[in-house]
Amino acid sequence: MKTSSPNVAGLEARRAALALMDAVTVEKRLLSEVLSKKTDALSPPDRARAQRLVSDALRQLDRCDRMLGPHLSKLPAPHVMNALRLGVFELCVEKAPAHGVVNAYVALMQERPKSAHFKGLVNAVLRKVSESVDKWDGLPAPMMPKWLRKPLIADFGKQTVLAIEAAHARGAPLDLSAKTDTAAVAEAVGGTILPTGSVRLAEAGQVTTLPGFVEGDWWVQDAAAALPARILAPTPGLRVLDMCAAPGGKTMQLAAAGADVTALDISPSRLERVAQNLTRCGLSAEMVSADALEFEGGPFDAILLDAPCTATGTIRRHPDLPYAKDGGDFPALFELQEYLIDRALGLLAPGGRLVYCTCSLLIDEGEEQVRDALKRHDDLEVDLDALRVAGVEADWIGPEGLRTRPDFWADAGGMDGFFVTVLRRK
Repeated sequence: MKTSSPNVAGLEARRAALALMDAVTVEKRLLSEVLSKKTDALSPPDRARAQRLVSDALRQLDRCDRMLGPHLSKLPAPHVMNALRLGVFELCVEKAPAHGVVNAYVALMQERPKSAHFKGLVNAVLRKVSESVDKWDGLPAPMMPKWLRKPLIADFGKQTVLAIEAAHARGAPLDLSAKTDTAAVAEAVGGTILPTGSVRLAEAGQVTTLPGFVEGDWWVQDAAAALPARILAPTPGLRVLDMCAAPGGKTMQLAAAGADVTALDISPSRLERVAQNLTRCGLSAEMVSADALEFEGGPFDAILLDAPCTATGTIRRHPDLPYAKDGGDFPALFELQEYLIDRALGLLAPGGRLVYCTCSLLIDEGEEQVRDALKRHDDLEVDLDALRVAGVEADWIGPEGLRTRPDFWADAGGMDGFFVTVLRRK
């Protein structure tokens, strides 16, 4: 049972942000799964504020905990701890007035009988933190949870992981893929053209109000996510299967190049969003909602398999992921990726090529998958030459394929972590 709160400014957005923090860290739900339900009743400004507050606080969660450590003899209940984390973020990063922050989170504690007796703790701890906000800048970049950090250190080494964590903390700019004229899109939106051909905006604001959105001149797509379709090198009339098509950026790249595209996805609702984006951009593709493992079609000249994965390469944009997941379901994903690779190879025409990619930092979903596929298919080979497209640096390419990381292009805003390879029959 909740009790009413006093009239405290900004309470609605903070209440929603706290509910979202609980959903991620306690219920282990992704923000994308709960955001609408938790914020639909809010005004547009409060909805935007709640989403921004929880995302930014999750991005800095490890730092928030370091600020709280000296003031807590033991960890309070998760709901209380999340309120403290949000309060620390507001005080230390947003430089919000201490009086308003403290009053707000004390009021939120009073709304629940189980947390009401923590109001004194919240009041005391946040006031102490407000007196030492200068310590924030001296803290190291927020560390990923151990379940993810440990395997990444084993794969890349500690110094690389530190650089990746620093990139996660900085967040991500907005990248666009142009339908036709990249230079015109960059000029219209005030962006810069990256070496790989994407357009980057440091500060985007509301995406749908940017020049060219309504006209369908571009779509949102991280620079690393745009590489697989560039590497596939579609040409007019080429018969291509986009095997796990949603959210559709790669489908649009293929269609814009004039390829004959079949967009396949198991989710009808996600596929509908792909269709809507194609329509906005004046592009077309055959839409098929089916399980990729059961799909009968082809043969195809080329297949792009952006396989379901852990998405650990997208933490810059999805800071909730390390706290909503614990790695327990990852082995099932690795197995699914094996099945999908084998299925894709069976749908290729003679001489066809398979572009396999994952938005993951884990070697198990990239290099290891390629090594295993080569063992299963003795007539298979990696086409490393196909990976050498414009803007891709030589040291990004290893024996199994192309690996991007969030710390690449650090001075320009980084990029998502991706693995991309091209497989052909010998």
